[in-house]
Amino acid sequence: MVGGKGESFTAGDWTAAALDAIARGGLAAVAIEPLAKHLGTTKGSFYWHFADRNALVVAALASWEERDTELVIAAIERGDDPTERLRNLLELVFGAVQIGVQPGAGSVELALQANASDPLVSASLGRVTSRRLAYLTRLFAEAGMSPARARGRSLLAYTAFLGHAQLAHATPEALPVGRAFDTHVRHVVEALVRADD
Repeated sequence: MVGGKGESFTAGDWTAAALDAIARGGLAAVAIEPLAKHLGTTKGSFYWHFADRNALVVAALASWEERDTELVIAAIERGDDPTERLRNLLELVFGAVQIGVQPGAGSVELALQANASDPLVSASLGRVTSRRLAYLTRLFAEAGMSPARARGRSLLAYTAFLGHAQLAHATPEALPVGRAFDTHVRHVVEALVRADD
């Protein structure tokens, strides 16, 4: 697109910038003028794609749901063995919580959890949590657990992920680094996948 109003920036560019802002500063960081400055464009570019800030937040939340839930599930579903799919999923999500200068996996999620009282965020978190728990429950059941145990284990795995992400965010020095981190992730995954108590 052309036209001198910053139309060369797509709705996806604005959505990605909004997600980065959420990861760094929570929902309050999604503000049109600072995002325009960050992108090197004007507010006119924003209004070319979105009616208002809420429309951007809705688009950013939809993008987060797709990227961090649906695309992850689609990638995991390519495997055949249910136990391996379960291991691959858990290794992916726990392993992605890296310590470093960039916001790690879970940064958007943690920021959204902190803003769960916002109706838009609450609806998105509700959908994502339900979808993830249902998928985890299915994987645990396909790996041989009873429905009740599969549901309980999925809840344990999901809350462990949220706690892991929070720990990496708030007190990263509590987690090992390098190969020790990889070993830690393997131990967490094996404890969750193990069928016995």
